[in-house]
Amino acid sequence: MEPLRRRRLPERLPQGRFPDADPGLDSCWDIFRLAVEKHPNNRMLGRREIVNGEAGKYVWLTYKEVYETVVKVGASIRSCGVQKGGRCGIYGANCPEWVTSMEACNAHGIYCVPLYDTLGAGAVEFILCHAEVQIAFVEEKKIGEVLKTFPNSTKFLKTIVSFGNVNPEQKEEVGKHGLAIYSWDEFLLLGSDQQFDLPVKEKTDICTIMYTSGTTGDPKGVMISNRSIVSLISGIAHVLEYVNEQVTENDVYLSYLPLAHIFDRVIEEFFIFSGASIGFWRGDVKLLVEDLTELKPTIFCAVPRVLDRIYTGLQSKISSGGFLKQKLFNIAYRM
Repeated sequence: MEPLRRRRLPERLPQGRFPDADPGLDSCWDIFRLAVEKHPNNRMLGRREIVNGEAGKYVWLTYKEVYETVVKVGASIRSCGVQKGGRCGIYGANCPEWVTSMEACNAHGIYCVPLYDTLGAGAVEFILCHAEVQIAFVEEKKIGEVLKTFPNSTKFLKTIVSFGNVNPEQKEEVGKHGLAIYSWDEFLLLGSDQQFDLPVKEKTDICTIMYTSGTTGDPKGVMISNRSIVSLISGIAHVLEYVNEQVTENDVYLSYLPLAHIFDRVIEEFFIFSGASIGFWRGDVKLLVEDLTELKPTIFCAVPRVLDRIYTGLQSKISSGGFLKQKLFNIAYRM
């Protein structure tokens, strides 16, 4: 897909209103379910394999493989007593487990409550209590922040699931408050001997509760319906079609902006809808260009500050390469 640079988007859509969602696209679960049906063997989620402290190639899970894990996670969530309309927190940086947990929530009509990985214990406690979160998926290094919210958050919170491992001290601390905590691998097995029917999901059902970062006081939660997200998916496809562009199963996206923000949530939902591939950065801005070089994404969304940093770094390297190299780069950049 070529960049949209220098193209003006239409001031209004041709039919004079925002497009309806595609037929059969009633919920965020439908986005993923239909993508699995159409592109089961396409790469879906990837991250760099770390061997002896060094980052290697991206290792990928296909749509079918992710679906199989989503089924396991969903069954385990339900085995913890969380039903349709329950609240599930996700606290951590973007990663395959983040998206897998989100899709399990989508499958069972559970409200996904994402928390920015930059939040401290105070904001985390507020959101867990305000949203009445019953189960929380947590990045391994963030478990300590969740434990700091005890005992207040334990009024509703009953289960914690690590994206990685859990140490004995954490198990002991959680057990003191009557909660359960599982490593990722342990949790995948929790509901393996049980089967749960997927509930009917409506467009009007709440899909996610997105909270602000809390920079101007307590975080504020916004309830977002299935209809809002699936309509945005159709709207993005419509606008791209209007400017003769499209996202296909051959596109690759670098997951950099936080999934706890609605912008990246919708963008990644759209890539899943298209059967495209999503690769995750390692979470270190200093290594971002290296991740970009390895992944070779066709689309990358970022804030201006990061784009300026990348541009400055490129200019510095180009300038050190001599006049001819700099001239050729500038010509190519303007094309």
